[in-house]
Amino acid sequence: MINDPDLIDRAEILREKGTDRGRFFRGQVDKYSWIDLGSSYLPSDLLAAVLLAQLEAREEIQARRRALWLYYDEQLAGWADWNGIRLPFVPEHCEQTYHMYYLLMPSLEDRQSLIAHLKSQGILSVFHYLPLHLSTMGRRYGGRASDFPVTEAVSDRLLRLPFYNDLSPADAATVVGSIREWGK
Repeated sequence: MINDPDLIDRAEILREKGTDRGRFFRGQVDKYSWIDLGSSYLPSDLLAAVLLAQLEAREEIQARRRALWLYYDEQLAGWADWNGIRLPFVPEHCEQTYHMYYLLMPSLEDRQSLIAHLKSQGILSVFHYLPLHLSTMGRRYGGRASDFPVTEAVSDRLLRLPFYNDLSPADAATVVGSIREWGK
């Protein structure tokens, strides 16, 4: 999708591996050649087959993810309130994707402590986002620490819980139990 009509031709060239192949197929040039940057953005046949299988099972996959998300949300609500931890918030007018489940910890120290506690129980939890302005590319474009203090504070406190299609109810209960053991 392109929101600037002036970029349509260039986007086609990028998609066509930097060539004017599309123009060739429309009869606008007699041969095509490499004229700009580009790449192959198409998945391999094997990846396309995996994607198709996932799309065919989308409703089942989403149902499992929804159940896990709701389980975490229900089981951790009181614990989170007691410990000053924020759970995900989805406004009523938004459709939930069930992409991940996270905790917004009170501090970086609390996040690191909970990560260490869960790791000692054999549970992988991770912090999630490095603010873009602090990434290698962001710094190349002038990003500096303290440019976006709210973003940096949230990044320091965000903790992502195990959340994948095949996480069993028993494993989810183990995660919740271990999290509750950490509480203050």
